Amino acid sequence: MAGLKNIKLKIQSVKKTSTVTRAMEAVSAVKMRKAQQRALTARPYALSAFRVLRGLSGSVDLLSHPLMTERKEGRIAVLLITSDKGLAGSLNSAVLKKVENFIKGRNLKRDDLIFLCLGKRGYEFAQARGYKVAHRHINISDDIDLEEFEQITKQITTLYNDGIVRDVHAAYTNYVSTFEQRAAMHKILPLSRLIVEHIVADIATPRGKLLDKFEADAVPTYMVEPDASEVFTMLLPLLVNVAIFHKLLESKASEHSARMVAMKSATDKAKEMSQILTRKFNKIRQAAITREVSEITSGIEAMK
Repeated sequence: MAGLKNIKLKIQSVKKTSTVTRAMEAVSAVKMRKAQQRALTARPYALSAFRVLRGLSGSVDLLSHPLMTERKEGRIAVLLITSDKGLAGSLNSAVLKKVENFIKGRNLKRDDLIFLCLGKRGYEFAQARGYKVAHRHINISDDIDLEEFEQITKQITTLYNDGIVRDVHAAYTNYVSTFEQRAAMHKILPLSRLIVEHIVADIATPRGKLLDKFEADAVPTYMVEPDASEVFTMLLPLLVNVAIFHKLLESKASEHSARMVAMKSATDKAKEMSQILTRKFNKIRQAAITREVSEITSGIEAMK
């Protein structure tokens, strides 16, 4: 009977877990739809911004701009975009593995890196390994807009303009579909046409329609007024802000999609486990009843 009681307690525990995961799945589904819609809606805007940047990349005035100047001295900055919470499958671990491979591939030391962390998981990763964290921002709202995000971009561009860092790379999760999210790492600064085209390759649809159109467009020639340096000083930080903000939106859509799928899988597993335990409970109970009936029958026969 003790065995039956333990199994019954396990069944109740699994059912309670199933109730929690089902509720989390429903919440994540609502957030997922909003985040997906926002990320997909922002893609044409990001593509247009990158198209402008690509068109300006041939300008002699632009090539001399600090944000497009190659440097050999300074640290390498990593903008690490992760979630604040877990229960999202391998979402965060895939991004962190991407960063680890990047560090090993370049044979970088601890003093060679500066981290800017958007999300608690990434901040914990950097802290645990002793990396310098120049900026951390946790609990970022899903409704954050482009203007609010400028403070983060401003700190990144300041680090680069002051010569503290020579490269800026962004590690995030690119949204592909509800059931597929792909960890990615792109170089953001210094800006160049190759960097822009590399970023656009991940924005394109699976069929590549947006990418093909982007590459096929003729590069326009711009006449800049009143002054090229003044226009570029205002325009380039804005384009960098769009690039980084786009990555945050992609990561948010990926996070809620991965969590919804993970919670659905957990709910299904809990139901399956509940059925297995229920069958086990019934078998043990049936065996106990059969044994008791057999003992009673044997006792009656013995009395005869």
